[in-house]
Amino acid sequence: MSAHKVIGTYLIETYLPLEHAAEAIAGEQSTGTFTAIARETPELRQRFAAEVVSIEELPPTANPDLPGSTRPAPTALRPADGPRAGELSVVKRSGLVRIAFGLDNFGPSLPNLLAAVAGNLFELRQLAGIRLLDLDLPAPFAERYPGPQYGVRGTRELLDRPDGVLLGTIVKPSIGLPPEELRLVVRELAEAGIDFIKDDELMGNPPHSPLADRVAVVTEELDKIAARTGRRPMYAFNITDDLDRMAANHDLVQAAGGTCVMVCVNLVGFTALAWLRERCALPIHGHRAMTGVYTRAPQLGIDYVVWSKLARLAGADHLHTNGLSNKFYETDEEVLRSITAVRTPLLGGYETLPVLSSGQTPGLAPETYRRTNTTDLLVLAGGGIHGHPSGPAAGVTALRAAWSAATSNTDLDKAATQVPALREALDKFGGNRA
Repeated sequence: MSAHKVIGTYLIETYLPLEHAAEAIAGEQSTGTFTAIARETPELRQRFAAEVVSIEELPPTANPDLPGSTRPAPTALRPADGPRAGELSVVKRSGLVRIAFGLDNFGPSLPNLLAAVAGNLFELRQLAGIRLLDLDLPAPFAERYPGPQYGVRGTRELLDRPDGVLLGTIVKPSIGLPPEELRLVVRELAEAGIDFIKDDELMGNPPHSPLADRVAVVTEELDKIAARTGRRPMYAFNITDDLDRMAANHDLVQAAGGTCVMVCVNLVGFTALAWLRERCALPIHGHRAMTGVYTRAPQLGIDYVVWSKLARLAGADHLHTNGLSNKFYETDEEVLRSITAVRTPLLGGYETLPVLSSGQTPGLAPETYRRTNTTDLLVLAGGGIHGHPSGPAAGVTALRAAWSAATSNTDLDKAATQVPALREALDKFGGNRA
C-alpha cells in the first residue's frame, strides 16, 4: 500500500463485536466481498486492502437502529449475571473507528474518494448506525485541487473591507420580485452600506425574473451606487444549474461586471463545484442547501466537518455554517463546531469565509463575537434586515451598530440610545437570544 493514505473516522453502532463491524467496513470499501474469493490473494490485500487503524469503544447511545440492520436473537442471562438472570439480552455497541484507505486505490479524486470512504458502507447490514465524522487527506489532494481562489482575504480586498465583520443579506421575498423591484431593494441596501447581497437559493432562472435580466439590473444599479458613494457591495448571483448552463451563467455575470457567483453545493455536487472552480474568475459563494440530508440524523450520514473539507477542497470561497439561535435544528455548539471547521487550516491552506445565516438579528452580535472570537465572518440577516420596523436600510444600520458595539465591548442597550434603528431592532427581535 502507498504511504499516502486517507484516514476516515466513523461513529458506528452494531450488535457485532466492534472489530468485526470495522473489518466489514474495511473489506466492503476495498478488496473484500461477502465471501472469500480466489483472486483476493495475500499480496493483493497487503497492497490494496483498507486497514483498521484504531477502535475506541464508547457508551451505548439511544439512537434508533437503521432499517434492515442485523439484530441477533436475544440470549438468556446466566445466573452469574445477577438478580435479573433469565431475562433476554441484546447488546448494541458504539465506537469510534479509524480506517485507512490507500490512495493507490482511487487517486486524488473527489468522486472516487467518496466511493471509498462512503460508498456502500451506509447500506451494510452489520451496522445499526454509521456516520463519517472526519477525513484526514494526504498531500496529493492539494496538488490536484487548488481550493478557494479568493477566500477571506480576497473577498475583503474586493469589498475594500480590510477588517471587521462583513454584513450581508438575502433578497426577500425569496421569489416573486420582478427585476425592477429588485433594483429598488438593491439600491436601498447598498445606500445603507451593506457589504454583501445574495440571491436566495430558490431563485434560479425563472420566467418572472430571468437571470440575465437580474444581472443587468443589479450590476447597473451597483455601478451607480459605486459612482455616487465610492463603495460597491458584492452581489452573489445564483448560477446553480446544469453544467453547460452554469458555465454560461458565470460568464454572463463576469461580462456584466459582477463580482460574485453563488452555487448550491449539494445540488450540483463537489465534482461540479471543482469543475466550475477551474473556469471561474469570481468568488464562489457556497450555499449548503440540502446539507441536512447528510448531517441531521445522529446515527447516519456525513458530518459537517467532512462536508466542509470537501467543499473547500472543491473551491468554495464562502461556506454557510448556520448561525447561533438559528431557525433550524442545529444547536449553538454544533454551529460553533462548524464555524471552527471552516476556519481550521486544511492541507496547509484552503482559507474559506464562514457565512452565518438563519434567523440572525442584531441582538445576536455580542454572543456570536464572544463565542467565535473573530471578525472573519460574513453575517447574513434576511428577515433581521428586511423585517426591521423602519425598513431594510434601518435594518442594515442596526446590524452594523450591533456589531460595532459587540467588537468594542459596549452594551447593546447603551449603544441603542445613540442609534434609534438599533433600539427598534432590539425591541422587535429581542436582545441577546443566544
